[in-house]
Amino acid sequence: MAINNFIPTVWSARLLQNLQKILVYGQAAVINRDYEGEIRAYGDTVKINNIGGISVGDYTKNQNMPDPQTLTDETRTLVIDQSKFFNFQVDDVDRIQQNPKLMNDAMREAAYALRNAADQFIASHYVDAAQTIGDDATPVEPTKNDAYEYLVDLSVKLDEADVPEQGRFVIVPPWYEGLMLKDDRFVKTGSLPAEDRLVNGVIGRAAGFLVLKSNNVPKVAAGQGVVENYKIIAGHSIGWSFAEQVNQVEAYRPEKRFADAVKGLHLYGARVTRPGALAVLSAKRPATA
Repeated sequence: MAINNFIPTVWSARLLQNLQKILVYGQAAVINRDYEGEIRAYGDTVKINNIGGISVGDYTKNQNMPDPQTLTDETRTLVIDQSKFFNFQVDDVDRIQQNPKLMNDAMREAAYALRNAADQFIASHYVDAAQTIGDDATPVEPTKNDAYEYLVDLSVKLDEADVPEQGRFVIVPPWYEGLMLKDDRFVKTGSLPAEDRLVNGVIGRAAGFLVLKSNNVPKVAAGQGVVENYKIIAGHSIGWSFAEQVNQVEAYRPEKRFADAVKGLHLYGARVTRPGALAVLSAKRPATA
């Protein structure tokens, strides 16, 4: 379809950029991306190998040890089960009059749309986390006085599951950040080390977590009502894995149009491999937030 509304008498040198969310879940600080391998087609699988625990025994001088322990294979399979595409065109009539930036900006918008879909897909795996506080029927309702305390509770859950302290994250919606900004214990971005400030969506540190903000925090209906409750995911990147491949990007001329067109294919999959390394706080947004 021609961009009929994009033919003014005077062409602006700039295009109006669409409002875009900050994409958080798919980055290395949040999710493991070590197993991407050679992804070629939808349905490909990535094998993630893991060994079980190793036993330790007491050694007695001049006595034989027991037979060697047989290690158990805890292989998990990450399936590339998501296949998203974009396909757009710019009519030649529009192209004659348009600013040359249009195609480049359209490509940027297409790439963002694909990444946003993947970000939401990763976040949907909160259902596989082993550690939980609150649930769909009984979400907690944090206030400015205890929002920080709930992050402490998430930290304790991870401590009890032996999750490494270094590298922990928690992803909150904007209203939760608003509550924490009213608590002096929340260390804001300006006080963070340079490497932390480079993480996409980072807003500070609290309760041992690198705190990130996202509008892709999953939300579901609470119980039988209509009030949304948010699934605040905390944990360590060792808890889950993500693999992706931009499989194809092609420029072409549509047979029945005088236009330039571009289409692309994005393949990816995600898997929670260590449920104990992820914790979820089900939180109802307060009426005043």
